[in-house]
Amino acid sequence: MAARVDAGTVVTIAYELRDADGELLDEPGATVAYLHGGYGGIFPKVEAALAGHGPGHELALSLEPEDAFGDYDPALLRVEPRDAFPEVLQVGMRFEGVPGDEASGDDARIYTVTGIADEQVVVDGNHPLAGERVWFRCTVREVREATEEELRHGHAHGEHAPEGEEG
Repeated sequence: MAARVDAGTVVTIAYELRDADGELLDEPGATVAYLHGGYGGIFPKVEAALAGHGPGHELALSLEPEDAFGDYDPALLRVEPRDAFPEVLQVGMRFEGVPGDEASGDDARIYTVTGIADEQVVVDGNHPLAGERVWFRCTVREVREATEEELRHGHAHGEHAPEGEEG
């Protein structure tokens, strides 16, 4: 087990993410493992603050939009024809890209349906927390050397790896 958070280590943290009003945004007791060293597995400001620390280290940060989910981009709010979507459609449904739009599939952006009226659907490609300040608190649970495979893939594998990156 590596003693300190450094480039090429897999860091497992227990964390809390709260909105500006203090509301918990994730499951209580959430845990995630990420590959440290600029691979994009965690907010860069959090990664920088954890560098050099070890298991048991606690961190609490206020993250401005540019340090978390980005600023709100009004260009990502789109009005699309209703017939481009499945017959069953509800506000809150999410789509990778906009159905029927070949160009949107290239960026793999997730769009959320925010409105349905007559023959039009309003979708928003911004993260739901774009433009918001969030509060991030974590405790380092484990630090270990990354495997060669994790370094090649650019992300942590295993039990607490982000969804879809178990191995």
